[in-house]
Amino acid sequence: MAASIDSLLREISGVEDPIEELQSLKTALLSIPVSDLKDSVSGQRLNVIFSLLNSNDREQVELCVEILDRILLALSPVNLVQNYRAELQGGLTHPDETVKILALTQIGRMVEHPEAATEILNNHDILRAVIQCIGEEKISVAKQAICSLAKLSHSKPGLDKLFQSDLLKVMKDVMATSDIIRYRIYELVVEISSASPISLGYCAKSDFISQLLGELTGDDVLARSTAIELVTSLARSQHGRQYLAQQGIMEKISNMIKGADTDAFSSLYLPGLVKFFGNLAIMDSPQQVCETYPVFQNKVFEMALDPDPVMTGVALDTLGLLGNTVEGKQVLQKTGEKFKAVWLRMSKLASAGATELRVRSLDAISQILTLQPEHQTEDLLALTESWFHILSNQPMEMVCNICIQPFPELHCGALKIFTAIATQLWGQKLMTATPSFMEFILDRSTSKTKEVKDAKFKLVGSIVGSSTAAEILGSQHYIRLKSYLREGAYYISAVPLVSTEGAD
Repeated sequence: MAASIDSLLREISGVEDPIEELQSLKTALLSIPVSDLKDSVSGQRLNVIFSLLNSNDREQVELCVEILDRILLALSPVNLVQNYRAELQGGLTHPDETVKILALTQIGRMVEHPEAATEILNNHDILRAVIQCIGEEKISVAKQAICSLAKLSHSKPGLDKLFQSDLLKVMKDVMATSDIIRYRIYELVVEISSASPISLGYCAKSDFISQLLGELTGDDVLARSTAIELVTSLARSQHGRQYLAQQGIMEKISNMIKGADTDAFSSLYLPGLVKFFGNLAIMDSPQQVCETYPVFQNKVFEMALDPDPVMTGVALDTLGLLGNTVEGKQVLQKTGEKFKAVWLRMSKLASAGATELRVRSLDAISQILTLQPEHQTEDLLALTESWFHILSNQPMEMVCNICIQPFPELHCGALKIFTAIATQLWGQKLMTATPSFMEFILDRSTSKTKEVKDAKFKLVGSIVGSSTAAEILGSQHYIRLKSYLREGAYYISAVPLVSTEGAD
């Protein structure tokens, strides 16, 4: 096959319109596993393919990119940097975005390899061009540039090069291009900062972080809504949260939530502020966050009852996150009637809201009702059981009615609720006491789509995996459920042929 690729490359170099030959080469390359391709292209000079990128023929450029993407993936980063560095550098300024992405992807591979990375670090022009790609119109190009630079920053030499050389000025110049590009640089800085406390130190010293935090607390409400997303990403690392706490950002965000009631434009940034504390609660402690910043919890309840579907949706997602943990369940329980009012609204939305809100309500309800086996104490089981019965006078019937509606996303959401209670003793007792429920679960004809089949299979797996299932359900149902599990999610029972005597 190496000889075949070699001959195809030779054929391409002597053809004026090489589309057909390029297609043949692409087909040949795709027939070889990438793991075996290295031997087939070792030593080959791909200059002819790189040269063909300089064309206005879109089809030709696309074929060349696909061929190079396949071949270069088989080569080591050291091989790339030694033999194709100039060609890849040229790709960074190519007018076609697919060529830029190809070059950026390969440079990303090189900066992850210690030996190859040294070569790239010593090539100022390549790094400057990569940074400038963040300012490209196509977001796909900018994203790949951000990814490659983030990889470069995983080493101290990479951090030194980005933040302690004139490349820092290049980043700031690119940043000044427009509001959109500025936030792309912030995205890069947050990704770098999240890697380690040392990385965060470099970014903080360069003033990028303080500038971002200034936008969060500034007067521009549109800037706030974008900045809060990036600050939330920074808070996902422990050292990031510590830094934000040291800068007093949690208190500032809490005060911004308080002041939202008197701001006509708060709907633009309030959901982001709530998401920030929701993520903070999950990463640290729901109880600590809710007690330290009570305005957050109160605002979530308020938004859950809000007629604005955007506010309601964010509240539902946040409640699901909080209630998925034992500590979060206890926090919700302590609010008493406040949570009960919200819980009833969630039930109403699940049954008769707009489709998107119905799905989000079902997801949140299933998360709040979920209780892992190791957490199934008497008190917590009593709590989830009481919440389930508050949903409706006939909660099993309510959820079953959602299952039979002709919307797969609602069917899956309802099955998630059954999956949540399937491992809990009271849930299993309810299932056996509900007429025709086990028959409904075992009836494969009610599962029309792959998503529903998968959701039902997960439900069956949860029931069978419970230590109390055999005793509570009875041997007949338990054996049939085990058979369902053994047969798989997509099993189709054979339909026997019936012959008619005397028929031709």
